Amino acid sequence: MRSIWNGAISFGLVSIPIKLVNATESHSISFRQIHTEDGGRIRYRKFCELEDREVTQGEIGKGYEDADGSIIPITDEDLSSLPIPTAKTIEIVAFVPADRIDPLQMDAAYYLQASGAPAAKPYTLLREALKRSNKVAIAKFALRGRERLGMLRVVGDAIAMHGLLWPDEVRAPEGVAPDADVTVRDKELDLADALMDTLGEVDLEDLHDEYREAVEEVIAAKAAGEALPQAPEPAAGGKVLDLMAALENSVRAARESRGEEAGEHAEVKSLPQRKTARAAPKQTGGKKSASTAKKTAAKKTTASAKKSTAKSGQGTKKTASKSTAKKTPAKKTASRKRSA
Repeated sequence: MRSIWNGAISFGLVSIPIKLVNATESHSISFRQIHTEDGGRIRYRKFCELEDREVTQGEIGKGYEDADGSIIPITDEDLSSLPIPTAKTIEIVAFVPADRIDPLQMDAAYYLQASGAPAAKPYTLLREALKRSNKVAIAKFALRGRERLGMLRVVGDAIAMHGLLWPDEVRAPEGVAPDADVTVRDKELDLADALMDTLGEVDLEDLHDEYREAVEEVIAAKAAGEALPQAPEPAAGGKVLDLMAALENSVRAARESRGEEAGEHAEVKSLPQRKTARAAPKQTGGKKSASTAKKTAAKKTTASAKKSTAKSGQGTKKTASKSTAKKTPAKKTASRKRSA
């Protein structure tokens, strides 16, 4: 890989000679500007205003336009001799946990390549120190005419550096979030969680640029004089009137796309940690309690009725006995009179 910057890493009193190489590359398709009438290339030519002639790249340098419009020439030698330590040095200023870095600050990525045999030992030392500490190094360096922040971390057996934006270069998210007062129900959150679980994780190696592939197909078809591939029908638009239904359909579609069987309704498990109010007693249990109470009351009524019947029966028997007892002396008296 071709280096874009040569210098050293300053790690305390340790200096590590390195080369800076790009860690990423663009695969986007480049287009040329053409004249639509005849297909001729459109080119930009650089002219000198004073001489009114086209100049070559070797004749072009840098200049700063002052407030009065005058140009102050600045050469590469002027920039290389800036009175700052980061002109040719990646100066490590701190070591912090990786989660302290806001992803919004992330910029371009580079690899730091050890420059020559003398750099092998200190390079390996810094790499292993970063590994063991589970931290990243924060550094300052100068590149392309300005001083920048960088974050050094270990990638495989190499040290990578991510350019970081200065904190004042990251905008605050003012006016981005909705102003309306919106309430999200637990059921909606449960469906959203179910959708996330269904979609699951993905191996980033399986993802690819479908837009670039489609552009390549169009270019190939036009070059061969063939018909252009037809664009798919756009999805039906419109407002989402029923958020719950949309979430349920999303869960069902995600499961079907993964080959899972989806029932008539998406099965969603409530998350107990979101429940703040006590659950009301189930109606089924209430019905059972009422039914049991009725049965108990009926049993008590039946028992009371039986006791009452038994008592009344006993009273009747006693009355009949008394009546019989009264009749017996009268019969005995009558029999005595006859015998006299």
